[in-house]
Amino acid sequence: MKHDEDLDFSSKCVHSGIEENEFGAVVPPIYQTSTFKFKSADHGASLFAGKEKGYIYTRLANPTIEAMENAIAELEGGYKALGCASGMAAIHTVFASMLSAGDHVVCSAAVYGPTTTLLNTIMKKFGVGTTFTDTTDVGNVLNAMKPNTKVVYVETPGNPTLCISDIEEISKIAHEHNAKVVVDNTFMSPALQTPLALGADVVLHSLTKFLNGHADVVGGIVVVKDEETYTQFRKVLNQTGGVIDPFNSFLVHRGLKTLAIRMEKHTENAQKIAEWLEKHPMVKSIRYPGLKSHPNYEVGLRQHKAPGGMITFEVEGGIEAGKVLIGSVKLCQLAVSLGGVESLIEHPASMTHFSMGKDARLAAGITDGLVRISVGIESADDLISDLDQALAKVKEVIRHLEKTEA
Repeated sequence: MKHDEDLDFSSKCVHSGIEENEFGAVVPPIYQTSTFKFKSADHGASLFAGKEKGYIYTRLANPTIEAMENAIAELEGGYKALGCASGMAAIHTVFASMLSAGDHVVCSAAVYGPTTTLLNTIMKKFGVGTTFTDTTDVGNVLNAMKPNTKVVYVETPGNPTLCISDIEEISKIAHEHNAKVVVDNTFMSPALQTPLALGADVVLHSLTKFLNGHADVVGGIVVVKDEETYTQFRKVLNQTGGVIDPFNSFLVHRGLKTLAIRMEKHTENAQKIAEWLEKHPMVKSIRYPGLKSHPNYEVGLRQHKAPGGMITFEVEGGIEAGKVLIGSVKLCQLAVSLGGVESLIEHPASMTHFSMGKDARLAAGITDGLVRISVGIESADDLISDLDQALAKVKEVIRHLEKTEA
């Protein structure tokens, strides 16, 4: 259900996608069914012909899935959305819908590792070329454009370096070259950034992350601006079959209700932790969009409502020190993924971005010693205490190594 544009975002989070139902249920029911019964042969034929609206088979459409899709489309300011079985299914749906053999993609260098792998393997096999570039410099985007460029794919903030690309300026360049802009908005969520309003044509998310927020779902979503694009994408998704299921859709829709307040707490905690880390003697460098030291800080101020809950930093002592750090935390959990209520810490070079290869990682600014934290909604003071004791152990290890080498 579309709501008054004057409603606050937090109100939309609670009420978007909810339609009146037969029994007056406040929460949309889970239609855990593979197929739907037709009233008659003529009714079934009418549905298949598209002459009548209704449900046929859950791979094609399902009311529980549709409720979640409509909610996210409203939060992103889009026309419609398509629920996918994972974030990678969403990314594949976008590429399969928008690209043909002989086409070219300009893609952010700092991007989710499997996105790079998908472009360099499967899409390449089907004749799609890709230029990876630092999209924080719009000049690089302009220089990377070719006559056959069909898509400019931007992840901002970039994973895991948190580099920030100017969506509005990149959209202008792409549109001047008759290309479409796709933005992976997973790190921000529509609570903090709405790429469609900045000129992007398509926005996508891993639902697994902030939108669901509870580390109990794997899913993806694609939001489009217009009916024509939606119809095109829906045909591809239905044929390739990477659709989300009703139960996971129900969980995501439930998670959306607390998105606004969760993002406030994620951001509040991350800002406090980032400011503390920036002053810590064992921290070699740090990236957080809320710090003035961030090289793209001003761009972030223009396009973010708040800097979000992700932090990356490098400790003194390189990769071995990083291993000691992530192995010593007690409250932060050593695990990949992000965006849940619990704080997670991981090592991108050996985990989430290993598949990229070392050369591509270094070109994207992903050093071997980089550590990524997804800041949860625990007490910020407790998280700082946990990091403090872990960094103290790093210091001890470095001192021991220095004595041994001496």
